[in-house]
Amino acid sequence: MLRQSIQILLVIEDPLLLEITSFRLELLGYEVVQRPSAESALEWLGDKLPTLVIVDHVLPRMDGIEFINRLSNEMRTSTLPVILLSTNADLDNVQRAYNAGADEYLVIPYDPIVLEGKVERMVAAVAAV
Repeated sequence: MLRQSIQILLVIEDPLLLEITSFRLELLGYEVVQRPSAESALEWLGDKLPTLVIVDHVLPRMDGIEFINRLSNEMRTSTLPVILLSTNADLDNVQRAYNAGADEYLVIPYDPIVLEGKVERMVAAVAAV
């Protein structure tokens, strides 16, 4: 699977985190779609499906875990691989994310190499299916 054909949806409200994460993924050759809220991401997902979703835990009106729950509960989006970004490394929060349907958890500030490794593993898993 060519990286240019891999589309990653970033759902991040913080403009700096969104830009840094998007820039890093674009440098790696991925196509990145940016959405600042869960609502706008759900609207975009109405007729499109990315290869991977990266969502921030802190979002306006609907947090990242609730957003992941929504994806997990819809047949069309239930198999989308999801990485949750969070400043909270508390084990209870991590467990809530995995219970909601997150496939990976990454603590902010993150190491760009760790982000790259998680994204590449998840994309490889999707390509193998």
